[in-house]
Amino acid sequence: MSEKKNQNQQQQINIELDEKTAEGIYSNLAIINHSVSEFVVDFISMMPGAPKAKVKSRIVLTPQHAKKFLKALSDNVNRFEKAHGTIKDYEQPPIPMNFGPTGEA
Repeated sequence: MSEKKNQNQQQQINIELDEKTAEGIYSNLAIINHSVSEFVVDFISMMPGAPKAKVKSRIVLTPQHAKKFLKALSDNVNRFEKAHGTIKDYEQPPIPMNFGPTGEA
């Protein structure tokens, strides 16, 4: 019994959240790219009608963590909808993306 208790104590992580990070960063668009070894999620804040938007945050995940994140987000959306009703998905026109000059060979 004490061995199991000892394992639980070793698995606890003390997570710190400073004041600036706790404020969060607003994003209304996310762009996801991947390679064999990582997923890259760029969080963007777009203003309606503005010709330019800026990446506010970039998160890089391993494929395993991306899959765990997908499951956790899905579980949370399901719980939210059970408590508050279905989240409406409004159709948006496609957004032309431009990340600077295109590469040349």
